[in-house]
Amino acid sequence: MKDDCIFCKLAGHVFETNIIYEDDDFTVILDANPATRGHALILPKEHYADLYEIPDELLKKAASLAKKIVSELTEKLGADGYNIVQNNGEKAGQTVFHFHIHLIPRYENDGQLIGWKPGKPGDDELKALADKIRL
Repeated sequence: MKDDCIFCKLAGHVFETNIIYEDDDFTVILDANPATRGHALILPKEHYADLYEIPDELLKKAASLAKKIVSELTEKLGADGYNIVQNNGEKAGQTVFHFHIHLIPRYENDGQLIGWKPGKPGDDELKALADKIRL
């Protein structure tokens, strides 16, 4: 646990929170400032600042857990869809530097705007970019 990390403290039960699931690796809580009803956070119990730090095996477990939780909550909450959001870095919207995944239920007319403004690159620009970053 990192002493100055609020998510370490929440995952480690230092502060009271609304836990909806827990296992050896993760604590899943309801977000205290939810985007919609049922907005939850998957928090690893160990501290990892972001996607770059979390071990691959734990990341795989987090993805499987997201699927499990979303499947259950879709039925229980009557959600019409889900956003699964994971930000990395301040410019990407990360405000707490402890890896976490947002599970945001979506409801018809919920008023949330989670998305981006699509760009319009040309075919040549996309080809050049693909050539540059191809793995």
